[in-house]
Amino acid sequence: MAAALLMAATTQAQTYDTQLLRNEQQIDDIIKGMTLEEKIEMLHGKNMFSSAGIPRLGIADMEYADGPFGIREEMEPHSWNSLHLTTDSATFFPTGSALAATWSTEWAYAYGRGMSREARLRGKDMMLGPAINIQRIPTGGRTYEYLSEDPLLSGMLAVAYTRGMQEQGTAVCLKHYALNNQENYRGFVDVHVSPRAMHEIYLRPFEMAVREADAWGVMAAYNKVNGRWCSENEQLLTTILRRQWGFPGMVISDWGGVHSTVDAVVAGMNVEMPGQRYMGSALLDSVRAGRVSEDIINQRVREILRVRFTVAPVAKDVANSQPVGRAEEMEVALQVARRSIVLLKNEPLAGKQPKPLLPIDLHRVRNIVVVGENAVTPMAQGGVGAGVKTRCEITPLEGLQQLLGNNVKLTYVRGYKGLSREEREKMRGAYRSQSKGFAKSQNAHGYPAADPQLMAEAVKAAKRADLVIFVAGDNREVETEGSDRTSIALPSGQDELARALAKANPRLVTVIVAGGPVDVSTVSEVSPALLVSWFNGSMGGQALAEVLTGRVSPSGKLPMTWPKSLDDVPAYATHSYPQTMENNSQGDIFVGLVNNQSNVRTQQLTANYAEESLVGYRWYDGKQVATAYPFGHGLSYTQFAYTDLQAKPTAEGIDVSFHLANLSDTDAEEVAQVYVSRPQSHIERPVKELKGFKRVALKGGEQTTVTITLRRADLCHWDEAAGTWMLEPGKISVLVGGSSASLPLQLEANL
Repeated sequence: MAAALLMAATTQAQTYDTQLLRNEQQIDDIIKGMTLEEKIEMLHGKNMFSSAGIPRLGIADMEYADGPFGIREEMEPHSWNSLHLTTDSATFFPTGSALAATWSTEWAYAYGRGMSREARLRGKDMMLGPAINIQRIPTGGRTYEYLSEDPLLSGMLAVAYTRGMQEQGTAVCLKHYALNNQENYRGFVDVHVSPRAMHEIYLRPFEMAVREADAWGVMAAYNKVNGRWCSENEQLLTTILRRQWGFPGMVISDWGGVHSTVDAVVAGMNVEMPGQRYMGSALLDSVRAGRVSEDIINQRVREILRVRFTVAPVAKDVANSQPVGRAEEMEVALQVARRSIVLLKNEPLAGKQPKPLLPIDLHRVRNIVVVGENAVTPMAQGGVGAGVKTRCEITPLEGLQQLLGNNVKLTYVRGYKGLSREEREKMRGAYRSQSKGFAKSQNAHGYPAADPQLMAEAVKAAKRADLVIFVAGDNREVETEGSDRTSIALPSGQDELARALAKANPRLVTVIVAGGPVDVSTVSEVSPALLVSWFNGSMGGQALAEVLTGRVSPSGKLPMTWPKSLDDVPAYATHSYPQTMENNSQGDIFVGLVNNQSNVRTQQLTANYAEESLVGYRWYDGKQVATAYPFGHGLSYTQFAYTDLQAKPTAEGIDVSFHLANLSDTDAEEVAQVYVSRPQSHIERPVKELKGFKRVALKGGEQTTVTITLRRADLCHWDEAAGTWMLEPGKISVLVGGSSASLPLQLEANL
């Protein structure tokens, strides 16, 4: 590649004005008045979710809130046991993948504001979120917490979430920095990745949130990156985060994720959570012995104080004194849930009627049978990790009951038994004892089989119905922190049940409740209509009922590709995931911490990211692999027409404009997407990449001109030789449409 063809990307997206550097003189004076012991006391956990201030100097403790989709209930100071308060409920906001399915920076901003308002009422200073790791594998245990497989979509939503959160006075803690893309063996695995893939894909959302939204906190991940634990990785914590991105805030460890004393504090770690194994008395001894300079301790304390002086502490007698889960926050949860629901398929019944099954025609449909345990299962809690003790969670069945009232006969039948915690643990044990083929096999997923009696009851009810709504998918025991799924197969014999329901009554609508992709090959084949409603928060059931009945036109778009098979997924296709351990008895690092179990790391695993930058749709495009449903896909109850594409170079990048028309009389919203292709590039690139998007609301019959700016910063690539972002001049193809697989407009432009 000729160096003359490249020019440095001197115009990055505008860096947000930081508030953290406004109290430096006051912080200087405080540090001068602190003892060494007081400084060390600030560098580790005090309680399970707090770290110490300096009462003598009027410096309050830092109070942390778990997790990214709702404020966790109050815990005992030194355990994971609930305090059983009556004042610590919260709104269950739609989880990360649901938020990402809105493709809405406006609602991500409102989501952050709503979460922050509740955090303040609960006395919290820093939210442990947003969770913005890239969804590298669909089976990831925390796919439901994360946003997307695409760095631009993840980054723009993270920026909006961060701004909304911090403008209401709560610090974010971006997690998990970095490359925590799997739950299995996350406390043992060493991720090997090229600099280009690391910066362009995996670090980009973090960089955007730091540079463009002034994120005040970052959480170091459990894993290693290129040979060093994230909690002591100088390249990540100092070279990239602090020097390249200019981050002035504080870094906390994931719980139990610190592995050293000197290396951690020197590399840039501020607070070890939740205890003081390494950064308590051991650190004090290291300073006294001259192994760590007190100047480094002062800098780590300074970075904490910057956040402490920016976030106003909440008095203990004020925290948890007012009810949380108010109408304002519930409205945000509802609006996000409405826009997150993805209509994958909506077709007429073969040979019987011209209209699709959805929206439900309430003039003709008088008897509806709802099948599936997920129709009545709350999703605010379950599995391992963060949950929300919410005062309200409308399930799918409750949503339909409230909306339809007595106008329609509504019958519920269980149909299947959802996976229990005991069954999940049994499956995890079986996974650890089997070979790699166990994890890859679609047939050996290990889920319990269909229950014959429950299936017979469901089939009997379906035969008498005008419409069957099958609520399928996962629950929070299937998708959980601490372990990845062994398969994307639907659990509990749901495929068998779906076939039986369709045979009994072809008027079958299937709703997938899940945080990430599942195998929909069977349900898509037998269901004329298919939707994804995610783990969709306190108001998810109401939003689903509104979409099913047509009060709201579906407008969500998939934030990740739904593959046909795990063998098609890049990490599986390159055999870089899953890994196997010789000693398969070793459990998860966080689960061990919760259960007071030691996790001795007797074997180091390596995850070679062999697919490099070809994550998600980039891989499927490049390898010409068919998908079940592509990235960005999502149907509506109306049709949209894209016409008259134009591109105008500006100082900020390229303004892409086009006409968008709503061709029906139904009000609806569309997510317009802009991709860029560079077939003449002198460097290796994907077939196309998302470079801009916008959610547009149109009344029935309305049309408008939409302009989306492609920013220079987002058109750059990471140049490994130069160690910086570079912009390659030349021709680009601009492609516009409603999904990565439906791009009717195209033109060439020049950079």
